[in-house]
Amino acid sequence: MSESNPNARIEAFCDGVFAIALTLLIIDIKIPATAEIHNTHDFWIALWSIVPAILAFVLSFVIILITWVNHHASLKMASKSSAAFIYSNGLLLLSVVFLPFPTSLLGEYLLTDHASPAVILYNLNLSFQSVGWIFICTTSLKGKLYKREEMTSTIRTSLNFGYFAFALYAVFAILAIWFPFTIAIVTILSWIIWLVWGLKLKQE
Repeated sequence: MSESNPNARIEAFCDGVFAIALTLLIIDIKIPATAEIHNTHDFWIALWSIVPAILAFVLSFVIILITWVNHHASLKMASKSSAAFIYSNGLLLLSVVFLPFPTSLLGEYLLTDHASPAVILYNLNLSFQSVGWIFICTTSLKGKLYKREEMTSTIRTSLNFGYFAFALYAVFAILAIWFPFTIAIVTILSWIIWLVWGLKLKQE
């Protein structure tokens, strides 16, 4: 018996990876064992110390969620797959699975004098994620994997967004050498824009 959805196994595998990546984000968020808590005031201070980690967690959660929504939409447009398309999905998943690591670094070092490497690595991973999108769109167009011909314009738009995001976060990574905190804020704002833009597209 043939599958009604030829990409069902790919989608199920990818959904599992996204779920695991989202879960891993929260693991490192905890009050340091070295924190001395003797009263409620000390407890609040300890909680305040992990606010950057919580903000980094929320940012990465939103990023993975948006990525999952867009990935789900891209698979809905595909009527079949190819080896190149499957490996392109793997490339995207690699960036998703790696994200908890720079997230942890960002939460720990953002408000220190050593924030630069964390912000650089975070944005390099986002730039690498864009490469995954570029390959997914390219293999879909070259292999004509889409269900209907009119979907090509949507895929080409996604491809252009992929190129833009690659350049944007690569530039952010470079600028983070000198302005890590500012770039961290701009990175957050960029994903708020992606979220608003995505919601706008879904409503049209």
